[in-house]
Amino acid sequence: MAADGLHATALAEQCSRLFPCLADRVRRSKWGLKVALVLLHVIFVGVLFLLDADLIRKTKEEPWYTAIYLGFLVATLVQYFFTSGSSPGYVVDAMRVGNEMCTTSVNSPMLLNQSISRNNSFTSSMNRNQLGRRNYGMNSSSWLKLVMDLYPPGSSIRNWTCTYCNIIQPPRSKHCHDCDKCVLQFDHHCVWLGTCIGQGNHCRFWWYIFEESILCTWTVVLYIDLLSSKIIKDWWKELFVIVLLAALIFCLVFLLLLLLFHSYLVLTNQTTYELVRRRRILYLRGIPERVHPFSRGICKNLYVFCCSRDGKYSMEAVPTMEELEAKARPYTCMDIMSCRCC
Repeated sequence: MAADGLHATALAEQCSRLFPCLADRVRRSKWGLKVALVLLHVIFVGVLFLLDADLIRKTKEEPWYTAIYLGFLVATLVQYFFTSGSSPGYVVDAMRVGNEMCTTSVNSPMLLNQSISRNNSFTSSMNRNQLGRRNYGMNSSSWLKLVMDLYPPGSSIRNWTCTYCNIIQPPRSKHCHDCDKCVLQFDHHCVWLGTCIGQGNHCRFWWYIFEESILCTWTVVLYIDLLSSKIIKDWWKELFVIVLLAALIFCLVFLLLLLLFHSYLVLTNQTTYELVRRRRILYLRGIPERVHPFSRGICKNLYVFCCSRDGKYSMEAVPTMEELEAKARPYTCMDIMSCRCC
């Protein structure tokens, strides 16, 4: 018995060395969720090909239909892993980029590539490869000066400092207790993805739930065709398909609501955290609910969300009182004709 125990321990240590992710309980849980999600996709799709004779016949006659469906399934799973493995944009990484650029500007002012755009958002064009080539120390004073310009005058530094990791947070950032890091434009921590949704991967997250919604809708249609064709003779098989269809419809309703909710957030340039915890955020207190302080208009919000090259470390300044008053001003006929909302 003792020998068997030693053998099992040695085998576990060897597996931990070969697969480091299995040694960490948190990472093991994340991979368990990912495997479970992939298995759910395989089960829902596999049942169709096992029980639907019409689908198999249609695959032989028109293979392109099944090829498109399976290709879309693979693309959705690839998007899932791509999103789950992407960085949401951590504040500590933005500090490194900002401090490196400050150091570079001291060494050679002509190499400075940092600007404040029209909406007072800090933009860094330095990529991650350049960041890895040099390892400059963090200069807290330069980072503090950078963040001070983003907050309204007279704000207290105590309100900006994270009580967990003791770093100065720019506006719209928040500490994630699951990741144990502060995230730029923190939206929420997605359990199924195993990562935070923030400025760096919010767009990828939207595309993932969009693809998942289309795949789920397509699969629901195939399940309805299977039940309406009366091909299944055994009652227990038909009951199993009905249960799977009910689960699919529940998932589809959830995905569509989630997609609509995040589409609204994108159009108004908000995050889930800002919408839900608005009264707890100091610089958003006192702002009317109908006013979206960081919105630049629907078209500009969409462009920045989908096509902006600012990078995952761009930071937005808190709007001034004049800008907030302009956004709170009621719409007139001239505003509608000039597309003020866009």
